[in-house]
Amino acid sequence: MSYHHMAVVTKDMAATHSFYSKGMGFELVKVEKAPSPTGGWAKHFFYDTGDGELMAFWELHDDTIPADHETGIATGLGLPMWTNHIAFGAADHRALMAAKDRLLSQGIDVMEIDHHWCHSVYATDPNGIMVEFCMTTEEFSQADKD
Repeated sequence: MSYHHMAVVTKDMAATHSFYSKGMGFELVKVEKAPSPTGGWAKHFFYDTGDGELMAFWELHDDTIPADHETGIATGLGLPMWTNHIAFGAADHRALMAAKDRLLSQGIDVMEIDHHWCHSVYATDPNGIMVEFCMTTEEFSQADKD
């Protein structure tokens, strides 16, 4: 079964749109406005991550949701930012370096780590969510499973 989308909340859709469209290189493909279940309304923004799978963001307009709500999927739970994060696949080294260069060209700080079985480039989005481009560098074996 394929992955369809992940949805998270944003407080600043303009900054989120800039980060994911210009920095990450994802295409905005759908915006949906609808009533929220608790009486307000919301916009749902869907971005194609490059292979038809989607990343979505909620822009909430609902008085029942506190204005000071957390958007970080790790820090909002009291965890370090690196724990809960979102990783997107890079097909090869060229794609990984293109992702890194695109983020840097937008003034976004990146961190690059060789994990010895994959190579990753990390950045933090405007919502306090760590995102990663990751390229697997070796095949998994039975020893990896063990």
